[in-house]
Amino acid sequence: MTRPDRMEADATLAAAQWHARQREGALDAAERDRFMAWLTASPGHLREYLAIARIAGELGEAIRAMPAETGDAPPRGNVVALPLPARRAVAAPAPRSRLRGARFAAAAVLVLGLGIAAHLGWPRTIEYATAHGAPRRIELPDGTLVHLNAQSALAARFNAFARRVELTRGQASFVVAAERRPFAVEAAGLRIRDIGTTFDVSLRREQARVDVVEGRVHVVADGRLLADLGAGQRARIAHRDRAVSVSREDVAAMTAWWHGRIVFRDEPLQEVADQFNRLNRVRIQVEDAAAGRLRLTGSLRGGDVASLRAFLDGQPGLATTVEGDLVRVAARH
Repeated sequence: MTRPDRMEADATLAAAQWHARQREGALDAAERDRFMAWLTASPGHLREYLAIARIAGELGEAIRAMPAETGDAPPRGNVVALPLPARRAVAAPAPRSRLRGARFAAAAVLVLGLGIAAHLGWPRTIEYATAHGAPRRIELPDGTLVHLNAQSALAARFNAFARRVELTRGQASFVVAAERRPFAVEAAGLRIRDIGTTFDVSLRREQARVDVVEGRVHVVADGRLLADLGAGQRARIAHRDRAVSVSREDVAAMTAWWHGRIVFRDEPLQEVADQFNRLNRVRIQVEDAAAGRLRLTGSLRGGDVASLRAFLDGQPGLATTVEGDLVRVAARH
């Protein structure tokens, strides 16, 4: 599809969504302002909205014009009475064949209208998952780009009025497509509401982590705003008590994993090991809690286990041993 075609299709979809919301009477003052802003942003928006309204009106008229038939009641002669405009001469009865054609056409319009309504309003759920060592880049139906890390899973649910993604495990970054429908990510009881942005959500052992690359997000839990984050900010939210810690981070480090690097700054060894293990056949096994709590800072290629081993061997508080594809790390006594 060419770009002009895509733009026209997007305008048609948005017009149908706005018309449906208007019919439901569901617009508040802020939404009415957004609707008027959208309507006046382009002559094409006004044209598509009027076209949708005309089709909806014609569909309603066609449905109302269809005669009601009751069970096995005998036909009244050779014709069926149609509703007539006020103050007009009564038209000659139409032959049954023409009425059948009109009925068929109205039914076809009805089926088409129901199909359009189902396409626009019926929720769509798509699930994605990645295997060990196999991160993926995914484009959602709305054009949002997702970087899904290895051993991660999410479900995207879309309908006419909202875009919702549930991250059930692992890590994902979202480059959100600009659209009228709100976009939100749910993870571990948190709701991360997008306000036109690129952001990352990661589920760790004891906390969820939200990084904002550009734009802004709100992190909400139990109806309470936990964090309002801008570009270059990171929020760590504890799973147990929802305690929030916000810090300033390097934006490039937030997206380094897209390019196969693992960047850790003041991270517990256990978290660093988890990041490496989801990518590699050789596994890092942390033997005791003292070693797991040791905080490390570094930047390594995700598949470079040898460099990670050398890095760990250089830590005076750690001792490492190798058993086949297993690297055991313990606190040095």
